Amino acid sequence: MLKIPSGRSLLRFGAVALMVGTIGVVGASTSYAGGKATITKEAWGTTTGGQAVDRYTLTAGRLKVRILTYGGILQSIEMPDRHGKRANVALGFNNLADYQAKSPYFGALIGRYGNRIAKGQFTLDGHTYQLPQNDGQNSLHGGTVGFDKKVWTATPLTTSDGVALRLRLTSPDNDQGYPGELHATVTYTVSRKDTIRMDYLATTTKPTVVNLTNHNYWNLAGEGTGTIDTTRLAINASHYTPVDATLIPTGAIDPVAGTPMDFRKATAIGARNRDGFTQLVIARGYDHNWVLDRRDNTYTKLELAARATDPASGRQLTVLTTEPGLQFYAGNFLDATLVGTSGHMYRQGDGFAVETQHFPDSPNHANFPSTVLRPGQTYRTSTIYQLGVS
Repeated sequence: MLKIPSGRSLLRFGAVALMVGTIGVVGASTSYAGGKATITKEAWGTTTGGQAVDRYTLTAGRLKVRILTYGGILQSIEMPDRHGKRANVALGFNNLADYQAKSPYFGALIGRYGNRIAKGQFTLDGHTYQLPQNDGQNSLHGGTVGFDKKVWTATPLTTSDGVALRLRLTSPDNDQGYPGELHATVTYTVSRKDTIRMDYLATTTKPTVVNLTNHNYWNLAGEGTGTIDTTRLAINASHYTPVDATLIPTGAIDPVAGTPMDFRKATAIGARNRDGFTQLVIARGYDHNWVLDRRDNTYTKLELAARATDPASGRQLTVLTTEPGLQFYAGNFLDATLVGTSGHMYRQGDGFAVETQHFPDSPNHANFPSTVLRPGQTYRTSTIYQLGVS
């Protein structure tokens, strides 16, 4: 099992109070012993449907994080390296039009169901629901118009040691084929401890399935600097869920031991991603769900999921989550057709995603943790991305 580095405990962030007040005037700031935390707002264009989009900038500790109300997108994440040189470590665009027209979910909130559902179908309480088939024969990331393409309602907040942005969205009954009116809330909290915390809440008016996540693409050397092959990654997982030719889990839960899927010890992402291992051939590299080694199987406590380090810059990313799974995607389908924030092309392997989640296609696999949400219940998950340097 991966170990949290010595020093301050990361797990204690699970007890941090999410909100202690609402900022009365956007642009106000609050001072703390470790520096100043601020949140500002600016207009960032209008969607093709005529909805105004805002961009919020949250600054605390060494982090500067920009979030769009369109898709709840993490548009940029600035963090210094071991020499103090700042860089944006999140892939993305510098304009709204590109996010609407061609984004592969850069930095976006994903819903109602993150990842894939086989043939766009699931059966719940005897009724079969049909979803959009927007990934071959399967449904991907909530369908054709998922939460990543919605404009969320934003409220800036202060917290005990930083600033936060609460985003709300109401998804109507039968939205993309999903039953029930779903009320979703996602709160991004940026703290002076250099963390980005994501708290997800949802309620429904009918039995449904929910699997919310964020799809940020990371490059710890800096966005647009090239390959993530030398980034060293460790995943706290002894098992993963193998997939079929359409990237749908077979239902098996296989051990990682003796395969290129074994990241229990930190390994360079590029060391084995071109091996002839069948699972890597199917997905053109890494695009799989790892079954996290958790002590708490109620999925209510934050536990270590993964850690990534860029040797050159020293930037380090540590992921803690309440979720049972982690989708590691190594940017296999980036093909130099997208030009990012800094004006550089994104090519295969120029960014990676570590999406905390329940397993793909869970509604069709009784042996996977359930993603069913019923009226009267509240969906709750939390994830922390801790940035640092080594």
